[in-house]
Amino acid sequence: MAASPETLIHPSRIPNRWIQLIAGIVAMMAIANLQYAWTLFTKPIQAHMHVSLVAVQWTFTLFIALETWLVPFEGYLVDRIGPRFMLGIGSILVAVGWIASGKAETIHSLYLWYSVGGIGAGIVYGGTIGNALKWFPDRRGLCVGLTAGAYGVGTATTIAPIADMLKTSGYQHTFIVWGVIQGVVVLASALFLARPPAGWTPPNWKEKAAKIKARVNTSAVDMTPLQMLRQPSFYVIYLMMTMLAFGGLVVTAQLNPMAASYHVDNIVLAFGMTAVVLAITVDRLLNGFTRPFWGWVSDNIGRENAIFIAFILEAIAVYALLQLISYPVWFVVLSGLCFFAWGNIFSLFPSLTGDLYGSKWATTNYGIVYTAKGVAAAFAGPGAAWLYARTGSWTKVFWAMIVCDVVAAFMALLWLKPLSARVVKESERRLSVPVVPEVGRAETAV
Repeated sequence: MAASPETLIHPSRIPNRWIQLIAGIVAMMAIANLQYAWTLFTKPIQAHMHVSLVAVQWTFTLFIALETWLVPFEGYLVDRIGPRFMLGIGSILVAVGWIASGKAETIHSLYLWYSVGGIGAGIVYGGTIGNALKWFPDRRGLCVGLTAGAYGVGTATTIAPIADMLKTSGYQHTFIVWGVIQGVVVLASALFLARPPAGWTPPNWKEKAAKIKARVNTSAVDMTPLQMLRQPSFYVIYLMMTMLAFGGLVVTAQLNPMAASYHVDNIVLAFGMTAVVLAITVDRLLNGFTRPFWGWVSDNIGRENAIFIAFILEAIAVYALLQLISYPVWFVVLSGLCFFAWGNIFSLFPSLTGDLYGSKWATTNYGIVYTAKGVAAAFAGPGAAWLYARTGSWTKVFWAMIVCDVVAAFMALLWLKPLSARVVKESERRLSVPVVPEVGRAETAV
């Protein structure tokens, strides 16, 4: 029998899992600008190409669609081949995406090349999250949160130089320069990543697993993607992920247009930064901090309880922002609070997926769940821009965000929580069924 790929990796050649976590964090920070700096590019692109905001925001939607909807396939390749090679490919696509976007002279060319960047970002995102899920079953919420948090906070470290370069050199030059930087950083980070050997568990895993199980619904079996798709809990998770992703993506894509609508975009508040640049900086910092924070909280009180608390908080923040958005300071503070409550979906939902459906196919399984972000982007990008253009106000968009937050929060407690407990109970029942030998064969009920 041929050795499986996992058995061909000698343990001494696999980097320490904490080094891998750091490398994944750096790679995630490097791709953050593709999504979270996008709002700064919308107005310059409109002016250069003489197109509407709706047309420009289709770039964002296509980026999110390809970043998310291909992750199940990319995740399958990561699970089969390993993260190092796949992230190497991702680094090239990330670089090409922004460099070619900087050279694009038509909106359709921009759609094409920014979408290429989305494919690369999806490989990096899925690969690093999947690696954290596999290496840290003992600290899943925290470590997945740290990895996902890097995607949120990465832009905060670069937003000021990008904004300055946009003003002095134009958006096309900015795309090209930062495309090169981001691609090189991802490629360097990929060299440190490797999947765990077959059968690997963290030190003292049996004792840790018992403690985790007391707080978090954790399945005892590894499910394939097809097995996961047969679970009712998956569809509840997917619907909630779509609803909750919508609100944050609206603020991500539309923050600059919103600020312009309420005439706070060019008001200088602190450190020479305008309200919108300061808001983006604060938002990204909080968007990064929230993911490990809520991941840690969910490790201790359960994923569903954490989702409920966070999104009731976000509904309150969005309502307050609707009332006070025309005040520059409140615009910064409350948009930041929205991100603090929202960003946790990128630590809680991958952790939920790993908890309920196992680690072996974690990258592929979460890749399927992650496509919900692509569904939400269609409503958050051109959908929200269309509603604003039709009504002349962002009010209905804000109310849609509030409704999604409140409904999904109660779904977590009243629907998902009992379904998750049922998945765990069924997994334990499967493992408890003894092997039944028969003439000529033996089967297990797994």
